[in-house]
Amino acid sequence: MVAIEVNTATANYPVLVGKNCLNTEEATIKAQLSGYSKVLFITDENVAAHYAHVMVTLTEGLDQTVPVYITPAGEAAKTFSVYEKVMTHLIQQGLDRKSVIVAFGGGAVGDLAGFVAASFMRGIDFIQMPTTILAHDSAVGGKTAINHPLGKNLVGAFHQPVAVYYDTALLETLPERQMRSGFAELIKHGLIADNVLLEKVMTQYPTMASLYKNDMTTCLEEGIQIKANIVAVDEKEQGIRAYLNFGHTFGHAIEAAGNFSRWFHGEAIMVGMKFALLLSEEVTGLQFERERWESWSKTLGYDLSVPDDLTFEELFTSMLHDKKTTYQAIHFVLLNKIGEPSIHVVEKEILQRVFEKMK
Repeated sequence: MVAIEVNTATANYPVLVGKNCLNTEEATIKAQLSGYSKVLFITDENVAAHYAHVMVTLTEGLDQTVPVYITPAGEAAKTFSVYEKVMTHLIQQGLDRKSVIVAFGGGAVGDLAGFVAASFMRGIDFIQMPTTILAHDSAVGGKTAINHPLGKNLVGAFHQPVAVYYDTALLETLPERQMRSGFAELIKHGLIADNVLLEKVMTQYPTMASLYKNDMTTCLEEGIQIKANIVAVDEKEQGIRAYLNFGHTFGHAIEAAGNFSRWFHGEAIMVGMKFALLLSEEVTGLQFERERWESWSKTLGYDLSVPDDLTFEELFTSMLHDKKTTYQAIHFVLLNKIGEPSIHVVEKEILQRVFEKMK
């Protein structure tokens, strides 16, 4: 097991990563939970079906009954209606300012639970226990949010967890689409920060089957460390933290066009990263074996095309709602080279020209 320290301007906390770390750290977790007046787990219906016993084990022996709130799976958890229901449940369960919420699930559960924790009684503690590959990225750094029909993650807050326990053994039960979706964020870390990591990922995981066969723990640790380093410098995305949004401006527009249900997050982000790579070639002169990267991505099962029913104007309007957009100027994270991102305001005409290359 590896312990990575995340140090930000507002909080310091450990990220413990390893196979079966929820077992090896069981005593530590119970000791931590016992220090709170109330404990409440938030999970989704899929995780509850597979790992209800884990939550029982982690709360056995505590001097309280620990309720579990079960949300819909995926982005359906990140809605105003679910947020309100969770808030009502917290009040009914008698949580107070000395309580803690445990997010046990993927990125959507972590985003929702973190925002609930950030806003309940103006902020209480929460702990992240990721169960997906995607959550190796979303569980670290304190971004919490729910979606609005007009855009992804537009309602939220920065609220750091007090600890992250990432048991990579839980990844083994992920369905292929979920596994593929989460893997996209690891690919992103390689593109923006480390050509060595990107090459390692492309070499060690040549097929979908290899994502299950080959232990991903070391690569995930590297991805988390990359994010921890960036968050330490720029906690609230005033500068370089925006680099972590590589592929997300166009990708989030794709998600919104599908009402956050047609595509999984990572599926849309892969399309967004292809768009950002093409845009980088146009704007920064990026030199990269993009066709090799695309071929490898397609072998893993990613569809990098934009469906014919999505128009440029529809996606452009959605991109205007992106959190990086200011004064109606769309800001894109582009690559000067692999591992060297930069932020650029890109004109509509250039975006449309590159969009045509996606067909």
